[in-house]
Amino acid sequence: MGRAFEFRKARKMKRWSAMAKTFTRIGKDIVMAVKEGGPNPDTNSRLRAVMQNAKAANMPKDNVERAIKKATDKDTANYKEVLFEGYAPHGIAILCETATDNNNRTVANVRAAFNKCDGTFGTSGSVIFMFDHTCNFRVKTEDLQMDLEEFELELIDFEVEEVFEDEDGILIYAPFEQFGAIQNYLEEQRLEILSSGFERIPTTTKTLNDSQQADVEKLLEKLEEDDDVQNVYHSMEL
Repeated sequence: MGRAFEFRKARKMKRWSAMAKTFTRIGKDIVMAVKEGGPNPDTNSRLRAVMQNAKAANMPKDNVERAIKKATDKDTANYKEVLFEGYAPHGIAILCETATDNNNRTVANVRAAFNKCDGTFGTSGSVIFMFDHTCNFRVKTEDLQMDLEEFELELIDFEVEEVFEDEDGILIYAPFEQFGAIQNYLEEQRLEILSSGFERIPTTTKTLNDSQQADVEKLLEKLEEDDDVQNVYHSMEL
């Protein structure tokens, strides 16, 4: 088990901590998926993936159906995915993924969070090179008709970096660009995809003392409180 496993394990209890905000984030993902590829999950692989994540997050089916119906309304605003970069105190790199229908508002809010927490709001490209953009899938262990080592060999052509099993299923990590190909392969193999998504994994991390970590956590919490923020990644050793 490599750095992807350790990274995910450290983040597991912190991500999507508030259920209401989880549903809001998934709702935005549904809108973006429907606007991009239509409301039919059979022909819209992105929507299919979001619906799997909604199920994994215990989002009620009625909520999902309402979100899809709302997204088909031409008066429903679309959300634009915008990435912000910067530094927290003590040289910790920050990547902030947002989904916004008002970029000016989002820029102002993210900039204010950096300023209030003694961070530095960066320019595009200032820290993104410090993170690997990966995709991940979790599949049902019981569906696998081969051992894990053989399964990993089957995935070599998709440039898969890590395959490992935990208490919730089998996790697959690969480069971001391989998402669609891997999704198709897993569906062809009739492996139930429990969830899927993307991560920004730091290539190097920095160890801080307790006081310094608290300084960084203050900025992370401030960013994550914003309704436009979908995910926040950083290079602090957890």
